[in-house]
Amino acid sequence: MEIALDASMPTYSGGLGVLAGDTLRAAADLALPVVAVTLAHRKGYFRQHLDRNGKQTESPSEWSPAEKLQAIDERAWVTVEGRPVELRAWRFLVRGVTGHEVPVYLLDTSLPSNDEYDQALTDSLYGGDARYRLCQEVVLGIGGIAMLRALGQADFHTYHMNEGHSSLLTLALLQEHASLHDRGSVIESDVEDVRRKCVFTTHTPVDAGHDHFYADLVETVLGRERTGILARLTHARSGIFDLTHLAMFFCRSANGVSIRHAHVSRRMFPERPISAITNGVHAVTWTSAQFARLFDRHVPHWRRDNRYLRQASAIPREEIQAAHAEAKAALLNEVKRRTGQDLNAEVMTIGFARRATGYKRVDFIFSNKDRLSHIIERRGPLQLVYAGKAHARDAVGKAGIEHIFAVAEDLKDTLPVVYLEDYDMSLASLIVAGVDLWLNNPVKPLEASGTSGMKASLNGVPSLSILDGWWIEGWIEGVTGWAIGDGAEEPGDPAVELDSLYDKLEHIILPMFYQQPLAYAGVMRSAISHNGSFFNAQRMVSQYLRNVYEPGMSLPEAEALQ
Repeated sequence: MEIALDASMPTYSGGLGVLAGDTLRAAADLALPVVAVTLAHRKGYFRQHLDRNGKQTESPSEWSPAEKLQAIDERAWVTVEGRPVELRAWRFLVRGVTGHEVPVYLLDTSLPSNDEYDQALTDSLYGGDARYRLCQEVVLGIGGIAMLRALGQADFHTYHMNEGHSSLLTLALLQEHASLHDRGSVIESDVEDVRRKCVFTTHTPVDAGHDHFYADLVETVLGRERTGILARLTHARSGIFDLTHLAMFFCRSANGVSIRHAHVSRRMFPERPISAITNGVHAVTWTSAQFARLFDRHVPHWRRDNRYLRQASAIPREEIQAAHAEAKAALLNEVKRRTGQDLNAEVMTIGFARRATGYKRVDFIFSNKDRLSHIIERRGPLQLVYAGKAHARDAVGKAGIEHIFAVAEDLKDTLPVVYLEDYDMSLASLIVAGVDLWLNNPVKPLEASGTSGMKASLNGVPSLSILDGWWIEGWIEGVTGWAIGDGAEEPGDPAVELDSLYDKLEHIILPMFYQQPLAYAGVMRSAISHNGSFFNAQRMVSQYLRNVYEPGMSLPEAEALQ
């Protein structure tokens, strides 16, 4: 549904879209024969506006595909609510480090042949009601297959569905297979053929990430015949169609995005085996210019093969400090430009930048303001840099942002806090490189993976994080960063977790930062060599190739990818 292709194109909302873009960038680096399909999202996700009290309002983030993308002449049609809807596509080429290009097709219904409602189906990302969302998913899944066929692209070995949003492509493949064999109805061999071709990745245990629709709406949008096929094969639960279950039913392989998340997902979907491929981020994209120059000097092959970042362990700590000082200056200059606030480059700066929603606990560090003030008084100053959007209908997320603004006012003489509005890829790049410590404190086990800490690690920024998602695998206490609380899977006691957070700051992190700066630089260096070298998208895509794609291939097909 979303892919972050370029910071100037608002075709993503957050981590899922950025991960999709990083996946394609890594596939291009590895010269894999991949094609991607998404929606144009002409009005983007939204632009975030914050008033002086932190109250969020939104406005469309409109852009013109014609200014950024190559127009494709071919047209395709998809039936939505009994109407033919015409599709066009725009092409974006993702270029890898060796020059290999991965085409991305962005579907667009904004054509005069369509009625006003249908023209808007590819406007808004995660906007509108259930009807709008389901119509969008018909365009993406069924329309996406139709567009690929219009482009003459039919010989795909594997269709990779990320989340359930695209799962209706299985219905298109099912009907296509039956039609090829001159059958008016779907039989079991058609189902098995689709399963052989499809794989699925689930990205969240949070219910909002799993689309489900009432049967009457599904019949209105898809039509009686298609709804009947789905009902017969996938067994709608209590009159509700769940697109994640649809994807699970029609895939030969399913995976979660970290070891912990796969375990949680197996409990959610006990009928299916679910493996784990832990997420990664695109190293060249998320490494700051300052650290990229450093790596080019000391680890010359890191761009083509991120595994070489293990050699960052030999970079002198003083050079790590110097590169970080430059990245920090760039962030503080941007803070000054946006807010007028001067932050001190010598002060420990904590970063927290991600979607503002309840389980992320954006304001958790302020739960005991007296204790936090006491730590600052005893151990040295702190300053915090925040960014992140709350979904337009997420009252809890919006309240969290407002609380941060209120606390910032209360503590303005003790603890400088800035909240930078309209978080996007460009701002994220500055924050993950420019802060001194990356904070992450979600409610367990709701953090499927998390990727912002991976981006920080590429820039030598260690994490202080709850043991959930990727951090369970990336955490080496005092080496790559620090844990908050224990590693139990069930939700922790917030009071215990808060004490752990404060204890680590007071007794370990702040004393090391101010009194043993070279030791702190050693942790920064280890974050790069241990985590940057592994939690990258090249490794992730290689695992998908080896564990998910190749097992379903014939030997000649697999050898062609070597």
